[in-house]
Amino acid sequence: MSRTSSYPEKNGDNQNEDHYQGAGGQINSTEQPETRLLSEFRKDTEAHKVYLAGRGKCRSGPLVGKIKHQLSTDPTLRPEYPSPLGLTEFTRQVTKVTLGRSLKPLLESRVLDIQTPGFNAAVRLGAELLRDWFESTSWSGQVYLSVPCDGNYFIFEAAGIHDIRQYYYWDDKQRGVCLDKLVEDLERAPQESVVVLSVSGHYPTGADLTENQWDVITQIIKRRKLFPFFLLPVHALSTGDLGRDSRPIQKCAALGMELICAQSFSHCFGQYGRKLTEYHYIAIVTLNIPPEKIVKSLWAQPSMMGAHIVATILSNPAHFVEWQEEIKCIVERCMLIRQLLKERLRHLGCPGIWDHLTTQQGLFSCIGLSPQVEFLANSKHIYLLPNGCLNVSAINGVNLEYVAESIHQATSL
Repeated sequence: MSRTSSYPEKNGDNQNEDHYQGAGGQINSTEQPETRLLSEFRKDTEAHKVYLAGRGKCRSGPLVGKIKHQLSTDPTLRPEYPSPLGLTEFTRQVTKVTLGRSLKPLLESRVLDIQTPGFNAAVRLGAELLRDWFESTSWSGQVYLSVPCDGNYFIFEAAGIHDIRQYYYWDDKQRGVCLDKLVEDLERAPQESVVVLSVSGHYPTGADLTENQWDVITQIIKRRKLFPFFLLPVHALSTGDLGRDSRPIQKCAALGMELICAQSFSHCFGQYGRKLTEYHYIAIVTLNIPPEKIVKSLWAQPSMMGAHIVATILSNPAHFVEWQEEIKCIVERCMLIRQLLKERLRHLGCPGIWDHLTTQQGLFSCIGLSPQVEFLANSKHIYLLPNGCLNVSAINGVNLEYVAESIHQATSL
């Protein structure tokens, strides 16, 4: 795996050293840090230990439980084998809220939507379709991932795509997206390269592109003839609005671009762990190959109950309004945690500027504690990713004071 981009060279001043491999370097495909950290956390016997490195979970509101009960007692819903492509009503409703009801490709029935049994499955299916799609062309399979990213390169490798490159995204020094270097990398990418882009709730940094920045990126993608592969793993949990969270996708599709979108509804509907309660989706505009054969080679069929719950809520205006209010409460809670943590760090006199805690959004945050991660784990039993990124939703009224005091102690050493 190679890279031809504008990364800073490794030196004593480079805080991104763990993220970048230098010219021609490879992405490290060893064990993902979340796996190791979770193992260490489970072995930790301290009562006050805090795990902030996970993807997080959001509890569903009363509406989801009510709909689930109604469906489970509905005599007209009989167990049956679903289509390999999933529940039609689910995919239809999801496509509407993601791409917009008046989008030209949607009106012309040029959108393929597929329900998959997991977000990683959606990414894998997209990778498989890409490989087959470009198999008869001169495309050599360049796929660009942001640095840092959530480890999706494993999925592309499994699909037979090995030319995986990187583009600059996060800058530790300014604690935000570095648009200039991001643009430079995309400008250098060969035409027809696939660019994997987080639409909202970027994992693991929590730093999303602004609307103006998306305008810049969209124009580069169109002019350079790049292929956007959008990721929405926590749809609706950045802004609290499905439409706002997916606006960059709508912008690209409205410009006539072909694209892939993999998204998940597990977080925003608070359903985890069981196959029946995972909701995921993939869409490709103007695809000309039948996907059923690839789908059947990857899984038997997706689950139905979870898809019925989502479809019921999205298709009923009253349910949809009620569900949106529940989602807004989750988003507001995360923003409140960010605000309280920032204020507490300031009150303690914690070195540095912490405004990035509230300029980021969604479940995740890269707060810039890379050098202090080891101290926090070994001395304070607080576990976060090696690059200093954490899950905001794992902080609560019980552990917030302890987390803030531990960060203050770590940064004051």
